[in-house]
Amino acid sequence: MVMTESKEFNPYILGICCNWCTYAGADQAGTSRMQRPANLRIMRVMCGGRIEPQFVLDALMNGADGVLVSHCHPGDCHYVEGNLKTIRKIPMLHLYLKQFGINPKRVKYSFVSASEGAELTEIVEEFVHELKELGPNPIKKEGK
Repeated sequence: MVMTESKEFNPYILGICCNWCTYAGADQAGTSRMQRPANLRIMRVMCGGRIEPQFVLDALMNGADGVLVSHCHPGDCHYVEGNLKTIRKIPMLHLYLKQFGINPKRVKYSFVSASEGAELTEIVEEFVHELKELGPNPIKKEGK
């Protein structure tokens, strides 16, 4: 039997996640042996308030097909209001994306607490499906 290489598009997703909630939720999903798509690579930041629009633009320019921005639920931030700062940045981020000709659907925004590993898994599965419909990121640099 000869194995053939799959030509199906398999999106690369960068997850920018806060340390205390979403990253802990991903860890909880892993220790609970929940299966999630291998498409997600996580970049941990200490707080959602640290997530800058430039991080998302850099990720998309340098090879990511999509970016998942995720942090604590409103009112649950370990740094009091860091996540509220990120909530205010998202509309600005969507404007940036449109100005650069990037489909805003390439960025998914969510709230995931440390105990919501199953929810994170569902979010990633849904995002993979959405990105497969969009196709490969047309703006990523050549050779990436």
